[in-house]
Amino acid sequence: MTYDFTTVPPRRGTNSIKWDVPDTALPMWIADMDFPAAPEIIAAMQAKVSAGIFGYEEIPPAFFTAAAQWNHRQHHLDYPTDWMLFAIGVMPAINAIIRRLTNPGDRIVIQPPVYNMFFSAITDNGRRIAANDLVYDRAAGTFAIDFADLERKLADPVTTMMLLCNPQNPVGKIWTRDELLQIASLCRRYHVTLVSDEIHRDLVLGDRDYTSLAALPESMIQHAMTLFSPTKTFNMAGLHSAVVTVPNPVLRASVTTALHVGWVAEPNLLAVPGTIAAYTAGGPWLSALKGQLRQNITTAVAYLAEHAPQIKVIVPEASYLLWLDCGAVTTDSQRLTAFLTKHAGVVPAAGTDYGAAGKQFLRLNIACPPALLNEGLDRLAMGLAAFRD
Repeated sequence: MTYDFTTVPPRRGTNSIKWDVPDTALPMWIADMDFPAAPEIIAAMQAKVSAGIFGYEEIPPAFFTAAAQWNHRQHHLDYPTDWMLFAIGVMPAINAIIRRLTNPGDRIVIQPPVYNMFFSAITDNGRRIAANDLVYDRAAGTFAIDFADLERKLADPVTTMMLLCNPQNPVGKIWTRDELLQIASLCRRYHVTLVSDEIHRDLVLGDRDYTSLAALPESMIQHAMTLFSPTKTFNMAGLHSAVVTVPNPVLRASVTTALHVGWVAEPNLLAVPGTIAAYTAGGPWLSALKGQLRQNITTAVAYLAEHAPQIKVIVPEASYLLWLDCGAVTTDSQRLTAFLTKHAGVVPAAGTDYGAAGKQFLRLNIACPPALLNEGLDRLAMGLAAFRD
């Protein structure tokens, strides 16, 4: 089947958070693709709606079977479906888990620049951030973990949890098996619960193999859990569907309680059929999507090299988010974002949304039809040329 990734969908006036921007602006900020979902997913949801009954839903065994088969095909992961729990989203689950497994005042380790919702999940729940900032090598365009600092943070008796982002959002980094083993080993040594957000893991675009935390030896992840979802992969965030994988049965019981007490374990009408369709029939669509994303990244990198050479592009190993080093232009990403929105009509995400370590960066979503991408790049280059720090 041929899939259409070139037609621009009319999204203004559709209650889209992404497109809630000025009428003349192009949104390239939130991680939401401007591509229709796979036809197989749409058909499954239409069939559910056509039944005309919109009562309470439960999770059938077929849901976890579909997720397990997807894990096997895509990531060579094989573990019992008993390890899996349903949640209405990765972040709702993480919030509930923080509230259940940690106490107010505890420290939770994160690795900025990192997904902005990690910060609020910690502070809004009365916990404290322990920032293990990634080490940036500008010449190489790479980010690395400062393991000495990480160990110091984990060794603090008040540290009780670590939130890992793999692939790392916003830098697009895939952590290696050796890095994951080091992280898991340190967390085990210091009795820290390790929570791995793997929502972007299906969107590996480079040659690097992806390793899930769940692929480590079972003895290394008895204190750990992974969370994944079809929502980023298949552009269906509004369906609210995710899976929490917990190998340790005692920890799993605590997480089960957390999800139910937090009211994040009950599916909506379309979450189940949409997820099953994605994981059983969405493979060809995903392959085609990744081809389009690779093409878009190539286009963006080449365009910016020619028209905005002052910007260094961090090419992602996974995801459709470019991390743009604007340090030669400014170290005030909030001011730059406001300028680009007002004067150039393009809306990236400010790097400081992902922590102070992002002060010189912008995050740019390139998951859109080529016509939108080209227009957005033109506006970005124009705005960068006009900006004065």
